[in-house]
Amino acid sequence: MTSEKENLDLSVPVASEREIFGLSGPLHLTTLDWTNPNHRRSVAASLVQGVYILERDRQEKREGSRALAPPWWEAFHFQLYRLLIDDADSCVFGAIYQLTSVPSDSNHSADQAPRYVIAFRGTITKGDAFSRDVELDIHIIKNGLHQTSRFETAIQAVRHVVATFGSSNVWLAGHSLGAAMAMLAGKNMAKTGVFLEAFLFNPPFFSAPIERIKDKKVKHGIRFAGSVITAGLALAMKNNHQATRSRGTFVALSAWLPCLFVNGADHICSEYIGYFEHRKRMEEIGAGGIERLATQHSIGGLLLNAMGKPSEEPLHLIPSASLTVNRTPVRDFKEAHGIHQWWRPDLLLESKIYNYR
Repeated sequence: MTSEKENLDLSVPVASEREIFGLSGPLHLTTLDWTNPNHRRSVAASLVQGVYILERDRQEKREGSRALAPPWWEAFHFQLYRLLIDDADSCVFGAIYQLTSVPSDSNHSADQAPRYVIAFRGTITKGDAFSRDVELDIHIIKNGLHQTSRFETAIQAVRHVVATFGSSNVWLAGHSLGAAMAMLAGKNMAKTGVFLEAFLFNPPFFSAPIERIKDKKVKHGIRFAGSVITAGLALAMKNNHQATRSRGTFVALSAWLPCLFVNGADHICSEYIGYFEHRKRMEEIGAGGIERLATQHSIGGLLLNAMGKPSEEPLHLIPSASLTVNRTPVRDFKEAHGIHQWWRPDLLLESKIYNYR
């Protein structure tokens, strides 16, 4: 019996083991229970990985039987409904998957299965997609992702699926840059009253790295001071149209509960831990009102509004979330930020639901 490694064509560039489903995919998922949060997380992460490999297949010109991407969705009974192509560099940045069937042994959970999943990959450091991906990463830092042609393609795809097939059993999924894309799409849909289930892996949260401070009192003191300053600015600008509109939008989003998956050792996304824990702590010490106001704004956005310059609030400002933190020890940042961690069966996870009230 030959192994998958032995079947590789040595006349072409050898693929990384991490690209091959049979070597690094969630092979333990022989039976799917769509009510099991671990199964749902693992499938969503695998479909995002499928987008990464679709782009790698394109770069390496792997077609037909040589393509490595299909097993990442076919293993879970999905088919590729549509590719999402960036018009700036023709790279594959997303995909729409359609569920083809639910196995008979999963029928008890069939109503929880997604009929369509719209997935977005993150930054690829190999090939010709890298420069465009980095450009979009910079747009996230500058709160300008909504102005990019890639996001326009993404949100049009989401609206197409919802308009054509309805919003029930439609998932959004993304990793890193792709998580930012999925979050922004989800927020846009939520503003219209359409709340899509979202699986956001290692979503970027760009701010001062407060979460890396070991002293809890110092960390809380810095966050408390930031909340007081932000809330004070917001109160001072209560008659400012832009600030008022931001508050109304934030409250309207509170019914949307995206699933965020972060790793405490990943400085790109770990600030979400402190962002939500601080809100809870402020409630406990009787300062919930201050934090409920502060969490709707950023100091930078308020200052720009005060100067008459409308600004888009940072993507990470979200009212509610189901936050899952991976506490499993990691070797390095690459492992902490990678998509592969999210389908491992032996993770040490902490999950909490934060509802904005």
